[in-house]
Amino acid sequence: MATQKAFQEELNPFTIAKQQFNRAADFLDLDASMRHVLENAKRQLIVSIPVKMDGGDVQVFEGYRVQHNIARGPAKGGIRYHPNVTLDEVKALASWMTWKCATMGIPYGGGKGGVICDPKSLSRNELERLTRRYAFEIAPIIGPDRDIPAPDVYTDEQTMAWIMDTISMVRGHTELGVVTGKPISLGGSQGRAEATARGCLYALREACRLKNMSLKGARVSVHGFGNAGANIARLVAEDGAKVIAACDSKVAVYNESGIDVAEALKHKAETGSLAGLAGTKETECDDVLTMECDILLPSALENAITLKNVGNVKTKIIAELANGPTTPGADRVLDEQGVLLLPDILANAGGVTVSYYEWVQDQYSFFWTEDKINKTLEDTMRTAFKSVHETTEKYNTDMRTGAYILAVGRVVEATRVRGIFP
Repeated sequence: MATQKAFQEELNPFTIAKQQFNRAADFLDLDASMRHVLENAKRQLIVSIPVKMDGGDVQVFEGYRVQHNIARGPAKGGIRYHPNVTLDEVKALASWMTWKCATMGIPYGGGKGGVICDPKSLSRNELERLTRRYAFEIAPIIGPDRDIPAPDVYTDEQTMAWIMDTISMVRGHTELGVVTGKPISLGGSQGRAEATARGCLYALREACRLKNMSLKGARVSVHGFGNAGANIARLVAEDGAKVIAACDSKVAVYNESGIDVAEALKHKAETGSLAGLAGTKETECDDVLTMECDILLPSALENAITLKNVGNVKTKIIAELANGPTTPGADRVLDEQGVLLLPDILANAGGVTVSYYEWVQDQYSFFWTEDKINKTLEDTMRTAFKSVHETTEKYNTDMRTGAYILAVGRVVEATRVRGIFP
């Protein structure tokens, strides 16, 4: 029973987030006072969201918005709709956003939001009413200079458009910069839709150089086929990689000779699932994590790679497109095995980076071309990768800990310079 309890504790995302922070804090010899400040969330808002359903009845959903740290700038982070959302999960995601923004050198702190719901069971009208009421409830703490939400799991540019419109109506003027990930017609940025995956692609190219291997011809397994997973599958295929396995929330498909990614994207768009994709065999979703490959891309939810399955993972490089897909215990095993793991706060930071570009464009009402977006993103990702790798080498540790040492050090410096009010 004790062993089972310990394993359950390890899977609590906020416990994991604090473990990752404290590992870096040990390297930096942070005192207890600074640790207390940085491991706790600055603000946690819990809201009830009454929604009139299509049938006429009213259901009440629970939602959260957490701001972890704002020492380096306004909070930034996505909003997810999922039946398994918890406050601890949102707190963990907010803290990861703090470290992600600091890793990338972006002048933001970390925030995150979530609503406990099953978006697949809601109509479009119900989703709109849910979104608008949630936006109204969190309106007092969000804004272009306070906290800027963005899309996350099961939210998209339409969700952001509804939030932007709701906040604009409440405040009596249009506030384009209150959210990012918006449609282009409402102040969205070119390149934002694929930014998370494209940033990961740039990081993977650097990782392949480190491992003296080529992305062209590399065998890739993609766990999760949402926005990030589908886009990274397409992008690595365009670079010449061979995607041998992929899964969505329903099924996994594989083909040792390589999946036709273009056909997979078309099939998913038409049917809503990868099930029945021509030229592939079907298997369990978690099998995608343990297939022998050169590059593994966990792109779904947290706690995908744990002590229970890490011994069966057979890959050279892991790049975390999901937030928190690998537990600390699994991290240690992968490091011992010589797997190069690109942590979430680096590998999936392309999304928040281009969200930053979108926010800047909205603030100045001056918009960039997609070529400029992608080139600036590549430069930012390569600079961050180099800084993380240099920190990793300096402290003789793994890439995740190196990224955390870099990020925590930057937030510590900002906190010390600002001081504690009053």
